[in-house]
This record gives sequence, C-alpha cells and structure tokens, in this order.
Amino acid sequence: MPCVRHLPRCTDCSPRPYEEVHRALARRAAEEGIILLKNENHTLPLPSGCRIALYGTGALHTLKGGTGSGDVNARETVSIRDGLYAAGFQIANEAWLQHCDTIYRQARSKWRGRVWEQLETGQQPHFFAAYVNTPFQAPACAPAKAACDAALYVLSRSSGEGADRKNEPGDYLLSKWEMQDLRSLCSFYPSVILVLNTGGIVDLSVLDELPRIHAVLLLSQPGMEGGNALADVLRGAVSPSGRLTDCWPLRLQDCPCMQQPSPDLRTVRYHEGIFVGYRYFDTFDVPVRFGFGDGLSYTQFSIQAGCLRLERGNRPRFVLDCTVQNTGDRWSAKEVMQLYATCPCALQPKEYRRLVAFAKTGLLAPGQKQTLALEFSPDALASFDPQAGGWVLDAKTYGLWLGNSLQSCRLIGGIQLEQREVLEQVSLCWPDAPQDWFSPGMKHCLEKRRSLEKELLQQGLPILPVRPGLLLGSARSRPHPDPNAEKALAIASQLDDDSLVRLCVGQWHKDDESQLGSAGVSVPGSAGETQEIGGDIRVPSLVLADGPAGLRLASCYFTQKGQPLIPPLEQCFENGFLARGEYNPGGTRHYQYCTAFPIGTMLAQSWNTCLLQEVGAAVGYEMALFGVSLWLAPGMNIHRSPLCGRNFEYFSEDPLLSGQMAAAITRGVQSCPGCGVTLKHFACNNQETERLESNSLVSERALREIYLRGFQIAVQSAQPSAIMTSYNLVNGVHAANSAALCTVIARCEWGFAGIFMTDWDTTSSRRCTAEGCIQAGNDLLMPGSRREYSALLCALRDGRLDRRLLRSCAGRIIKTALGLSAPTAP
Repeated sequence: MPCVRHLPRCTDCSPRPYEEVHRALARRAAEEGIILLKNENHTLPLPSGCRIALYGTGALHTLKGGTGSGDVNARETVSIRDGLYAAGFQIANEAWLQHCDTIYRQARSKWRGRVWEQLETGQQPHFFAAYVNTPFQAPACAPAKAACDAALYVLSRSSGEGADRKNEPGDYLLSKWEMQDLRSLCSFYPSVILVLNTGGIVDLSVLDELPRIHAVLLLSQPGMEGGNALADVLRGAVSPSGRLTDCWPLRLQDCPCMQQPSPDLRTVRYHEGIFVGYRYFDTFDVPVRFGFGDGLSYTQFSIQAGCLRLERGNRPRFVLDCTVQNTGDRWSAKEVMQLYATCPCALQPKEYRRLVAFAKTGLLAPGQKQTLALEFSPDALASFDPQAGGWVLDAKTYGLWLGNSLQSCRLIGGIQLEQREVLEQVSLCWPDAPQDWFSPGMKHCLEKRRSLEKELLQQGLPILPVRPGLLLGSARSRPHPDPNAEKALAIASQLDDDSLVRLCVGQWHKDDESQLGSAGVSVPGSAGETQEIGGDIRVPSLVLADGPAGLRLASCYFTQKGQPLIPPLEQCFENGFLARGEYNPGGTRHYQYCTAFPIGTMLAQSWNTCLLQEVGAAVGYEMALFGVSLWLAPGMNIHRSPLCGRNFEYFSEDPLLSGQMAAAITRGVQSCPGCGVTLKHFACNNQETERLESNSLVSERALREIYLRGFQIAVQSAQPSAIMTSYNLVNGVHAANSAALCTVIARCEWGFAGIFMTDWDTTSSRRCTAEGCIQAGNDLLMPGSRREYSALLCALRDGRLDRRLLRSCAGRIIKTALGLSAPTAP
C-alpha cells in the first residue's frame, strides 16, 4: 500500500482497504478477550446451526464500548444477533426481538430529548455535561418462550466519563426486570447461557439463586466486531482464552476500598494501601466469585515448570522456562501462563502473592507443546520502603507460583537472598502522606509466609541462591538522545514571550469557546490541537485525538477551498445520534471511519502483548491516515473500585499487567512514523465523581507500588511521547501542579523525555493554576483558552513565572512537534 500520509481524503462512503484489515484484527482481539467463566455440563460450545432463543437489550444493540471520550465513531457495530446469523445459527424468537427493538428505539429518542432538556433548562452547563450526566437506561421487555436448542440472555451495562457507577439496581446490581427475565428463562428452559456485555464488574449473586444458568461468558465491550467474535466462541471455532484482569467479589462490600468509606466525595482516603484487588482477597483469605486470572477453555492443558536461572547482562533478570501442552483430544486453543511471587516481609506487611511475569502460548493443537520463557527483573520482587528511602529486596526466601490463574497456581520453587539489598535510592516526595489502613496486618502476613517456607522444605522444591550484589550495579536504561532536542531548545530561545506562552496553551476556538472532547481545528472531531508557530521560525501543530478503543473522529464537511467545517459537539458522539435534525453545513462530505477495537479492559483480558502491539500499529496507521499526531491513550489507571465510571478504559487492578499492556500498545503506535501515544491519567484517577476537586490521600508506598508502577513500566520500556495528568489532587496538590509527579518521579527517576499535558479544562479547578502547571513541569495546557493564555502571560511579566521554566516547557513541545511532524494527507 502507498504511504498513508499521501492518501487523499475520502469523499466515497465505500469501505477502504484498511478497514477490512483492521476489522479482522478487532475481531481477533475480541475473540482473545472473551472469558468463559462458567460452563457446567459442557453447555458450550453449541452445535453448528442450532436454534437459539435470544434475549436482552444487548442482543440487538450490543455495546461496543463506553461513553464519553472512549467512544469511537465506527462505520458499524456487529450485534450479537447479526453475528449469530452470520455464523449459521437460527434465531427462534426473531419476532419478539423486533418488538423489543421498537420499544428500545422509542426509549432512545426520549433519552435524546432528556439530554437536550438538561442543557436548555440550565441544569447542565454545556452539552458534554448533559450527555455524560444523563445515562441511558434500556427499557424492559418481558421474555416470551420459544422452541429452541439453547437460550441466551445478554446483560448489558454502559458507563463513561464524568460519572461513577452506582451500587444500585440497573447498574452494579441487576435490576428488578433483569432478575425477572432470568427467573422466567430458567423456568422456560433447562439450561440458560448468560452473556455479560459490560465494561466492568456486576453483581452475579443471581448465579446462587438460579443454578440453571449453566454457562457464563464475559463478552465485555468488544468493539465493532463483537457479535462475530462471540459467535465464533459459541460455535467452537475459537476456544476462549481470555483471563480476568480483576477479582469479581461475592459482594461489593468485600472490596477493601468499600470498607472504610471516605467522609465526602472530595476526600478519597486510600486506607487499604497496597492491598488492592487480589492483593487483598488472596492475602486475607476473602472468598471471591471469580478470581484474578480466571478463565476456562474448551480443552485441557498440562503445565510443567522447568529451570529457573539468573541471567546477567545490561540488567539482571530471572528466567523460568515452562512447558505447556494441550492434553485435550479435540480443540485447538491458547493458554496463559502466570507466575506469582511471595516476597518475605521483614519490616512492613506485604501481599501474599503478586504477579511477576506472564506469557500466552500460540494456538496449540491437541497434543501439541510449547515452551515459554517467563522473564522478570529484580524490580518485580522489590517493595518500596519509606524508611530506607527506596526500592528494597528483603533477605530470605521468595516463593514462586506457576499456573493459569492465581487460584490454580502451585508452588514450584523459590529464590534465596542472603542479605537485604536496596535496589534504588530515591527522594521521598510525600513524607507526610497518610498511613495505610492495613498496616496492622503484619502478623497475618508473617504467619502465611512461615507456612510457605515449610511447604518449600517439605516438597523439596528447587531454590535458586543469589549472592549479595548480583542484583545491583546495572544502570537503568535511559532514552536515546533525541536529535531534535538541541534544535528545539535553540528555537525556543529565539521566541518572544507571546510565542512561548502560545506554544504551551492549546489552540482555542474563536470567542474562547472550549468544546470538551472536540476542540480540534484541522481534523474534525479530534480532541484538540496545539498552536502552530509560523514565519521564519516554524513549529508545526500537534493534532490530538481521543481513545483508547480507537480514534474518536467524526465524518465532516470541507469547503471548496479545503477548509474543514468543525462539527458541533453533539455530532461527535454516538455516530451523530444526539444531534437534532440532519447535519449538513454545506460543502463536500468526507468520511473518517475509524476502527472500534475492544475496550482497554478487554484488550488486557487477552494477556497477549503481541496482540496489543498489533492493535497499536493499526491505530498508528489510522492516525497517519487522518493526520493525528498524538493518541490520547492508553488509559492505565488501576481498577481500585468496581464503581469507577472509566474502568472500561483501563486495563486491570494489577500494575505489572497494566504497565506491560500499555508498553505493548505504545510500541505498536510509535512504530508508525509521526505517531505518538499519551499515557493517562497520571495519577490516582480512580473516581469520576467530583473529579476536578477530589483529593486522593494515599501513602507514598502505595502510590509507588500500585498507582505509579504501571506508568513506570510503560515509560521505561517504551518511552511514550506524552503523559496526561489527571483531574484530581494527590495528597493535597493537584496532579497537574505536582512537581513531585511530573518532574521528580517521571523525568528525574524514570527518564521520561516526552511532554506532559493537562486533561481538558483542568485549570477550571479552583485549586489548579496555569502557572502552577508550568512550574511543575506540565508543559501543555489543553484544550487551551484565552483565560489560560492571559494567566501565563501575566504571571511571566510580573515575575511569578520563571521564563527559563516556560522556555523548557516550550522546548519539549517543539521537540515533540518536530519529531512527530510529517506531511499530512492532502
């Protein structure tokens, strides 16, 4: 194919070659992310061509992703019903489905009216707020019995930016109508299949009440090819290989963050410290409905641990060989290997087990074997000790557990350290941070480790001794010198105050109109754009587009002179459904169809970094095609609470899994010349309610081990082009104004060489200032406004802002713009 930078804009609505290729990739990604959670009596797979009675609003209107900035205006979404038909299944209750569809469409029209009513009556300040704060509730439609071979019920849930989920019926809990539907189906049919078309965890206590629900599939929110992917799994063309990236609790109240609720929505106390997700449930023996790493297959595998060795090189690493064999006699399938470590706790409590490495096999035919090398660095075993002021490896024995889930893994050996080692000394950034709630758990942690040491001895498992100093002395990798850095600083030194300030403030609309999520100027539907400097000193602009399930752009109109006509914000969401009346501003229409990939959580459920790198490369291709410089993705905050409205954008409750998935996507996108990613939201963006004013109070240990660790892995292994700071405060300082986060940790400790940017309209918070961003090392204020421009210029002229700091920020923006600049499509 020709270089995508030179492909013309498309005035033909017909599918283009890249769409077919990327849709196939989206389908494969969805197939690998689907998780089989329950399969009693071998209910699945279904016989080819069987008659299915299909129920639930998600059957016809399958949710491809969440709302808000995570939306993608794709050409189409393949519903579950359409996927089943395409795979040769018969639908036994088509007439009933059409009746429900009529009711659904009427409800959608009324919902659109409510969104506009919120705006027109002044209940919401702008359209985006009206949209995200008026969630759509699907209507009830009582099921009718049909003659069929299998009954399938689709439970759907949507969430998105700007609002958290609620522990209420119809959200985290099943609604009264959903419970009635499932009870009816279990009375109609001897066996029911439950499909979860959800972006996050829901309460599944219904499984205790209704044992006739024999199979449960987590479809998640699978992108535009979800219906086809599910049909492939249902008919056995693909054996499910997805694994959970979170624990699903028996009750929401079992989650540690729910056990000592914060006194108000603006004060969020992270009492549980490092004990997030499985680190809590596993350590304190709290039962769960489905555990971290869980997932079933249509076949069986045997796992054999091999040799554990320490390899010395630029940086030391441990390597464990393991052999996986498909021991079934019918299905070809993939398997996920997971390696966990139990670390000794000398002076502070630790989780009982933590993930240190994982890998996914290729497709194994019955009887076929594959040997995988599970690699992990000493960092994976280290803990942050505030007393020592750094990352520490305690002496004694580290137990290693191998399996295809946390619950099924078995102890296979250990590592013996003769003395305590400080891997890296750092400066404490939050010496007055709050203490962790679970610090009294030291006794429990010690007791569990004593039993582990006994088991290692009784079984005679191999233990690898490591002499003092072998894990030290290797310098951390730093980014290669950027050839544009010196040139960028030279350019910045020649700019006057006005140009320096403009570079650090995004390109705002006329009359200072800021459109959240759709502030782009040259690429319609893009999220924003930086200022372009012309004349003798030219600095190109950067075009930024939302993610993380694909590019969020909009089909658009161009004038005869080739100027884009920027669509109104309502035209940029839900494929234009929220617009009232047909949008046609005149000119020539150009089509910008982007691929809707599975949501971030579902991509991570594949546990396949090679697959995510492919997805990243596909997004990079589309970025180059449409003239986008920076993708505002991947999102990688930790799933601290099941109720966070944006969990669907993020990967996991585990920082190692999150970091490696983000690094894989970063490598894929940035393999395309002129394309970069933006890790977000840095940091502790675990609540959407009051997101501009909420204050995350968290210990420095928990911050570094849990909430910053994934970002650190992605930065040090993939060097992303940009990082976006979060809306919230961290220990009393707004993240966008935090020099500790932006400069001390990310730049000085990790070696981050890209640009920092704010989230959109962050400085509208009363506790975040424009000059504070620059002083912290936060280079770019987005999407930009005349207010921010004036504030920076005023602070510069009255001496509150050091010109050298402003010049440094501008220099980093210039360096990134030069590095990502390339001729755009004509």
